[in-house]
Amino acid sequence: MGEPTFRFDNSYARSLEGFFVPWKGDEVPAPKILRLNRDLAGELGLDADALDSAAGAAILAGAVQPDGAAPLAMAYAGHQFGGFSPQLGDGRALLIGEVFDAEGQRRDIHLKGSGRTPFSRGGDGKAVLGPVLREYLIGEAMHGLGIPTTRALAAVTTGEDIMREGPKPGAVLARVASSHLRVGTFQFFAARRETDKIRQLADYAIERHYPELAGQSDRYILLLRQVRDRQAALIAKWMQVGFVHGVMNTDNMTISGETIDYGPCAFMDAFDPKAVFSSIDQFGRYAYGNQPTIAQWNLARFAEAILDLIDADDPDDAVRQATEEINGFPAVYQEEWLGGMRAKLGLGAARDGDLELVNDLLALMADNDVDFTLFFRSLSRVSQTGTEAVDIGVPNVGAEFAPWFERYRDRLRAGDMDDGSRAAAMNAVNPVYIPRNHLVEGALQAAENGDMAPFDRLLDALSDPYREREGFSDLAGPAPDGFGPYVTFCGT
Repeated sequence: MGEPTFRFDNSYARSLEGFFVPWKGDEVPAPKILRLNRDLAGELGLDADALDSAAGAAILAGAVQPDGAAPLAMAYAGHQFGGFSPQLGDGRALLIGEVFDAEGQRRDIHLKGSGRTPFSRGGDGKAVLGPVLREYLIGEAMHGLGIPTTRALAAVTTGEDIMREGPKPGAVLARVASSHLRVGTFQFFAARRETDKIRQLADYAIERHYPELAGQSDRYILLLRQVRDRQAALIAKWMQVGFVHGVMNTDNMTISGETIDYGPCAFMDAFDPKAVFSSIDQFGRYAYGNQPTIAQWNLARFAEAILDLIDADDPDDAVRQATEEINGFPAVYQEEWLGGMRAKLGLGAARDGDLELVNDLLALMADNDVDFTLFFRSLSRVSQTGTEAVDIGVPNVGAEFAPWFERYRDRLRAGDMDDGSRAAAMNAVNPVYIPRNHLVEGALQAAENGDMAPFDRLLDALSDPYREREGFSDLAGPAPDGFGPYVTFCGT
């Protein structure tokens, strides 16, 4: 087994001088690979056996700089809970470099919790084991669900204690993304009125994520449209699995359309549009049902940051064009969301009345505290040819649902699938397993006590969430009655 090697090609460091601070991670006493994503390592052309070593642990903790790396802390700003901070940046993270994966796609390798940087703003720059494993678990769950996301390459313990309401084991998350460009990256330079740098950044984003736009005279308004459309598709997917991000600040919205920064996130059990889990979201700004509206708001901030690029000679026309794109978000989002909900319901091709059918169902679910994931997974049992009362075995689904089920059966008969093919199609988009909050908490508490078995078992189920598996039935149901209200924390 040789030393870990990386075939770096660091375009951000090479092309965007002035957009970051070159930096390196802290030395740590005893870095150790706790979990390595060997499949992802293979996708990135990395030798998993070499990484799963003392040398690999030192690199992925940020303590040692591998050959070809160009570690840096990225600059960005952001609106946090609606208030603008002109300088945020990587306060506890480093981009160590970029590699090409097996499909020729450029991917960042990024360390979270590697120590203080010039952007730390008084923080210690560290991370602790619980939040690192949470992001590992949730990111891989989202990947299993088919939702664009950053992914965990490794969780590394550092051998040091970090103070967070008492001493906690220190850890670093090595994560991978198609980039870490954020709305807040553009805001950083827009706040300083550095139009040339905004243009440089936009052209870099186009080259990296939307190369078909390169060289077009209207490429910047088209960039806004593409980012809008990707975010609309992303948020629709979140909504279709009951995911609540919890901290949708503009510095947590990527230009690539990937989910990033799993802090106080959670998945709903009972359907509730007002679901909030984050301890710091006291007014529900980032509640489940608000996520599409917040995405549009964040995109408006992106549009503001690039207005000078859209039409430098006629600011009014730039505002008009940008406003038209932002105002188009609800229609794009609804098309994405309703298409996904049709698939979850097995409705086939679009028909008039589908939106009302879906919304009426969700209202019933909210009024009766019905488990979101369990209901949709169980719905494939409904026969379009039957006339009997429906009992799909889901708690709180009772007689008040009967009129809706009658409408649903009528709609199924107007579709284009028989019961067998429809059930298979529904089961392919309605997961059995999600990172339910009681399971996540149990796995993290066990891990902090040195037992990784619950984490590994849950991760195994979440890697293949649409296939029901023998021996995993305890991972498919809602929390026990005694679990109580769930609150998440940023873990910073």
